[in-house]
Amino acid sequence: QVFVAESGGGLVQAGDSLRLSCEASEGTFSRYAMAWFRQAPGKEREAVAVIRLSDGSTDYADSVKGRFTITKDNAKNTMDLQMNSLKPEDTAIYYCAVANTYYRDLRSRYNYNHWGQGTQVTVSS
Repeated sequence: QVFVAESGGGLVQAGDSLRLSCEASEGTFSRYAMAWFRQAPGKEREAVAVIRLSDGSTDYADSVKGRFTITKDNAKNTMDLQMNSLKPEDTAIYYCAVANTYYRDLRSRYNYNHWGQGTQVTVSS
């Protein structure tokens, strides 16, 4: 069984940095991909960053390219999201997710099988 849990959220000011971490249960990294999604009030849940677990290749939403970096640590079973130059529009609940098998569209929330409870990120202006 796969379990993931997020940590690292908080309240920061615009321009600040924050690092989120997703701790995964043993065996999670044998799945296909992991991702960070976020959901702001009244908005759809959207993919922020994706990492394929076999080769570490990544994809980012246009809105965070150049500011966010997704990484994984196979030895620690963790996946992190380094967020720099944060903006008020980055305010949302951030979720860690796991896709068990290959999907072409890794930005779709419907292709993920396991989710964490989420961590709140609030960026004040």
